[in-house]
Amino acid sequence: MNKIIFATSNEGKMDEIRDILKDMNIELLSLKDLGLNPDINENGKSFEENAIIKAKAVMEMTGEMVLADDSGLEVDYLDKAPGIYSARFLGEDTPYSIKNQYIIDKLKNAQGNDRSARFVCVVALAMPKGDIITRSGIIEGYIANKISGVGGFGYDPIFYVPEYKCTTAELPFEHKNKISHRGIALNAMKKVLMQYIQ
Repeated sequence: MNKIIFATSNEGKMDEIRDILKDMNIELLSLKDLGLNPDINENGKSFEENAIIKAKAVMEMTGEMVLADDSGLEVDYLDKAPGIYSARFLGEDTPYSIKNQYIIDKLKNAQGNDRSARFVCVVALAMPKGDIITRSGIIEGYIANKISGVGGFGYDPIFYVPEYKCTTAELPFEHKNKISHRGIALNAMKKVLMQYIQ
């Protein structure tokens, strides 16, 4: 069985990733599973650059195939903030309940299409031989008028998907994984992994 490390310690993210990749013949390990807590300087200027930085750093540390993602929320009314700073927005240790309420408060005068937003995810695969491959996923939606739902994590309770008339935090877990930015990017990456997995 092939071992693949996913360069994250975020348990919510790992739950989603394990669900999406569950039908693959791989042993999927997080940084937490390996007892690793690397201090990686994510100084890229895009989601793709940051995903590559993380994947390469952990691949060089472990010598294994490594997947990493960089993802975030772009709010058009806020000039696409928080964007690549989504995890560090308002401070790294600031709870998402505060971040989410802050964004809703900032958009209190925005109506309709002015509330447009998207989740973006880029997944990078770093191979021990040096190959780097990336795949991306985007889901379009709006910032909700209030925090809704208890599923998911991060900005899910304020990201409203018009086709489903609810936030991504209100979607059933498996359904969210099919339509989410991370689900789209990982399903595209799955096809790449099939070429390397025996």
